[in-house]
Amino acid sequence: MASSAVITTIRGAILLLALIVFLGNIMMWIIMPTDTYYNDWLLHILTATNSTFFGIQGPIMLDFTLPILFIAVLGCIYMHLVKRNTSIIQRGKRDENFKFLKRPMIVKGFGIVNVTELALFTMFIALCVWYYADYVRHWFKQVPLLQMTRSEKVWQTKFDRVAIVTGTTGNLCLTFLFYPVARKSSILPMLGLTSEASVKYHIWLGHIAMGLFTAHGFLYIVYWTITNRLSEMVKWDDHYVSNIAGEISLLCGLALWITTYPKIRRKMFELFLYTHYLYIFFIIFFIMHIGIGFACIMLPGFYLFVIDRYLRFLQSRQKVQLVSARVLSCETIELNFSKSRGLNYTPTSTIFINVPSISKLQWHPFTITSSSNLEAESLSVVIKCEGSWTRNLYDIVSSPSSIDHLQVSVEGPYGPASTHFLRHDKLVMISGGSGITPFISIIRELIYITCTLKCETPKITLISVFKNSSHLSILDLILPISNTPSNSCNLDLQIEAYVTREKVHPKDKIESPRTILFKPNSDDVPISPTLGPNSWLWLAAIISSSFIIFLVLLGIFTQFVVYPIDQNTNKLYSYTKKGSMNMLFICFSIVVASSAAFLWNKKQNAKEAKIQVLEESITSESSNSSFGEDIEMESLPIESIITSVNVHYGQRPDFERILLDVKESSVGVLVSGPKKMRQDVAAICSHGQADNLHFESISFTW
Repeated sequence: MASSAVITTIRGAILLLALIVFLGNIMMWIIMPTDTYYNDWLLHILTATNSTFFGIQGPIMLDFTLPILFIAVLGCIYMHLVKRNTSIIQRGKRDENFKFLKRPMIVKGFGIVNVTELALFTMFIALCVWYYADYVRHWFKQVPLLQMTRSEKVWQTKFDRVAIVTGTTGNLCLTFLFYPVARKSSILPMLGLTSEASVKYHIWLGHIAMGLFTAHGFLYIVYWTITNRLSEMVKWDDHYVSNIAGEISLLCGLALWITTYPKIRRKMFELFLYTHYLYIFFIIFFIMHIGIGFACIMLPGFYLFVIDRYLRFLQSRQKVQLVSARVLSCETIELNFSKSRGLNYTPTSTIFINVPSISKLQWHPFTITSSSNLEAESLSVVIKCEGSWTRNLYDIVSSPSSIDHLQVSVEGPYGPASTHFLRHDKLVMISGGSGITPFISIIRELIYITCTLKCETPKITLISVFKNSSHLSILDLILPISNTPSNSCNLDLQIEAYVTREKVHPKDKIESPRTILFKPNSDDVPISPTLGPNSWLWLAAIISSSFIIFLVLLGIFTQFVVYPIDQNTNKLYSYTKKGSMNMLFICFSIVVASSAAFLWNKKQNAKEAKIQVLEESITSESSNSSFGEDIEMESLPIESIITSVNVHYGQRPDFERILLDVKESSVGVLVSGPKKMRQDVAAICSHGQADNLHFESISFTW
């Protein structure tokens, strides 16, 4: 208990330190467009940090890059302590004093948001408005001198200043754009967020950033037209802003932006997916356009994203062992992978899957349905035919002449650092169609807690809405193939299934799931943690060491190549060469540090895998003879775990009546399904008469 208290105190201190550093960083953003910064602060900073090793780039990195990377390292240490100190049993009620901050709201254009999200977004917009307005005021002071130098009218020069401020404000949005899409982020978990839940912030920021960048480009085309200088469009200034680089970057960004339109994304997902790889050229030419000095402002978010992306690449090169599959009658399959015992994940986690025989480039996310505690050596996902890729996979697995081996690679798992389902007296899980998948993992975790640990769990009501009765077979997946608990399990689980397109029970009996076994391959390995059990500490080491390597390389390059020519004037040495070398140094540093950490942990994972394979080979005969027993376990009456299963035909659930009738003092309402369903339930939970309802939207991938 004393050790736990010490760890909790350390975690609190880390959070406080990270908050102080972050507020200091935000203060720099606020003060940056002011006269105080340019006429006082910047002069002192340049004087105090005048160095032949980093030049003017040094103070910018000191002000904007280093603080965020420091917070990221603190976040890694914080998450390591959370992992050490987090028990699977997390009791205690929610803090009712701040419940209103998480109360769901329906905001047109944003969907479901809470008061905290709305307040933070409002403050960000206020920061953008302040940044824009004060920069306009600051740079309008340059108008008289520029107007005389360029021999143009005052309003034309002001037009130019407005155009450039529009672009610099877009850079502010770009600074925060990459944090939500770093799947193994150390910053998001400190805020209680996951990458999956934060994608909406990436979307919001992307729309604002591209809107500003598009306006920036359009305004400059208009400016060059009215000043008879359209030739500026084909100018690549090696010692100032490169217009061609900016135009190429904008075109890449526009291609990205257009394909995010919902109808294009849904109907032509492959186009959306492949077009998104243009972000590489967008960033390269963006840096060429503005110069590496100013780009250092947005560098930390992108730096952390590159580390995450490279670690995902390293993991994706491995072929994982696919053990078996269950084929359901509703064009759905469950894939079961072998995993190392050291790989732990929380319910509602996701994993990205690639099948080279279908597509070498496409990676599709799926919600994990297994529990790492209940199923220590296996990991399962459920996949339904809802596109060309999933259709091809289903046809391969379910064909009468089934293949005996399928090459698969994965990235992940990714998910929340901890869950709080046990804090409630009752859980009401509402799913629509494919949305049931995250609830399977939650239920399996609760089965483990109540049956193995013999601990009390909340009462559970699962409300599942399906189009037709064939989808009822998905309920068979609630229990795993093996490790099914005995009838002594005290889990109180009631299922209310609604079949909307059929009015009566079908005469034909629903087919039982068909199990297919795959042969092992010597190249296949169990799914293992990329950076081992101490992954957060390894990530902190990668961030720290890679940045140190980058600074050493940058210092040598600046000292012996740039400074002899430029003399810290930032006017003589080529912007293009400097930006290119900086990007090269960043990539080299990340590759060296990440590869070293990955290879070290790969050796450790290989040792554990050999031990695991040896144990499996010793018991292979018994497992082969008992496989039939596992099949029999599947046919165990599902009521051994589930209190009751009620199927309602030809109707939809009355969510308001169901939820308002729940009398427990603390009710967790978890919703996973179509947008309209989530918004309807969120509206009910936001009623003043439903103070006992705690809404949570669960993201899912199928």
